[in-house]
Amino acid sequence: MDQEHIVGPAGDGDGAGRRRFLAIATGAATAAGIGAVAGCATGDGDDGGRRADGKNGAPAPDGKPSAAAGPGFDVKAENARPGHADWAVTKAGPARAVEGFADKVSVLPGESFGLYVSTTAPRFTVSAYRMGWYGGARARLVWRSEALPGVRQPEHTVDSDTRMVHTRWARTTTVETKDWPEGSYLLRLDAQGGEGGQRFVPVTVRSAATAGRTVVVNAVATWQAYNRWGGYGSYDGPGGGFASRSLSVSFDRPYEYDDGAGLFLVYEAPLIALAERLGIPLAYATTTDVAREKRLLEGAAAVLSLGHDEYWSPEQRAHFTAARDAGTNIAVLGANCCFRRIRLEASELGPDRTLVCYKSSYSQDPGFKRGHPATVDFRSAPGADPESSLLGVIYDGYPVDAPYVVTNPGHWLFEGTGAKAGDRFEHLVGVEYDKVNTGFTTPRPIEILAHSPVVCEGRPSHQDTAYYTVPSGAGVFATGTMRWVEALDATGDGRSGRNHGLDARSGALTTRVTENLLRVFAAGPAGRSHPAQDNVKAVYGSS
Repeated sequence: MDQEHIVGPAGDGDGAGRRRFLAIATGAATAAGIGAVAGCATGDGDDGGRRADGKNGAPAPDGKPSAAAGPGFDVKAENARPGHADWAVTKAGPARAVEGFADKVSVLPGESFGLYVSTTAPRFTVSAYRMGWYGGARARLVWRSEALPGVRQPEHTVDSDTRMVHTRWARTTTVETKDWPEGSYLLRLDAQGGEGGQRFVPVTVRSAATAGRTVVVNAVATWQAYNRWGGYGSYDGPGGGFASRSLSVSFDRPYEYDDGAGLFLVYEAPLIALAERLGIPLAYATTTDVAREKRLLEGAAAVLSLGHDEYWSPEQRAHFTAARDAGTNIAVLGANCCFRRIRLEASELGPDRTLVCYKSSYSQDPGFKRGHPATVDFRSAPGADPESSLLGVIYDGYPVDAPYVVTNPGHWLFEGTGAKAGDRFEHLVGVEYDKVNTGFTTPRPIEILAHSPVVCEGRPSHQDTAYYTVPSGAGVFATGTMRWVEALDATGDGRSGRNHGLDARSGALTTRVTENLLRVFAAGPAGRSHPAQDNVKAVYGSS
């Protein structure tokens, strides 16, 4: 996570802080503890630990063929199918009881991928759940393997130069995706015998084309940067210091967080459930797909960056920008988006499976010496290109826990919310936040919809939710808070501390605003029917 301060670059920070960030951001800590966390950083590393073989398997248990994938994929029809609410990991078992990874981040419908599993159990099964709405069940069981023999794979090694964790596991099985609808999947590994245990392996069945659809982009690069499986991630190593961080990280390993699901369950699953409930035409991709395929976003109605989407390659950013300039709407449903510049390289298992991000040590990067862009923050030299030129907002700090304050209740995005000027929604701003700062390149006209006072480690500032439009007709919306997607699931009075103390009132607000956004963005270039009305001077007192 994050970054360098608006008032100047922060130094290399404590990786342990980033770890703490992730614990806070994903809800492992309650809101009551947030104010005590050191940080308010916007620079390098100072936000530390932020945060079966298909042939022998069985089809989905409802006995019906899966909905057809491809250009005619029908989200409504898919979500009308029976869901399976028993998809969650409920018995994780001991550490390393069972865990695994796929050798492809995404596949097209019908393609196969290799599954690499290590377990202490004599047998295990694989269940493929497509994540969506399904009447509130949130998942549908699409396929389940027969029992497979369990093997404990060799211990990982750590590269001496980059401190990248390597696994050299044998492929356990090949999974065929015949009749799997496109979408975001969690494979659940269930150990049988021994001490038992369950873990997830995420994989995306991506869309071959996105024209006319809203594209859900799984932020797999950011998931991997925060992954500390094997003791090392992009923020720190076993000792907790920034200097011991990995300079490159590999997709060839399990995810440590959320029982192997990476950052999917907190930052992405609630939005996917909402979008699929609405039934708008959807397409599915990952950040690596968008980076690799120059034309993937051609003709898309909208593209969605979800709750925590920090690590971008220059190619991904260029393709998002080109889509915007061709009339594709962009929604950034988090904060700290497009902050780190990365490079994707091959691993032994395939292309784009190594994420390179040297940060402040970029001069040591062999790729930089060969002429590749420096893998530093986008706003930093060399080659500074602040993220605000695409997002409209810019990352401003971490950590905060503050009320979200509505400034522009008459805006079309607030229709049906009942919100009034000055209404406050407790805990909705956090743990990182963005703002409009015209000291950086900022597209105009831009409208500020919420302008929330924050104090970040003693520094007064504001969080902004903003919307701008461009000549192509595209609209770009940014929530300016990392808790937006998480808030979609908020219920109750917030006193339990779950979801950082977010309550049903915040859940209702974010849900209705997101529904308004998705419906308008799905209809085509939003700027044609909803042009932005610049109000920066009115909000900030200067232009």
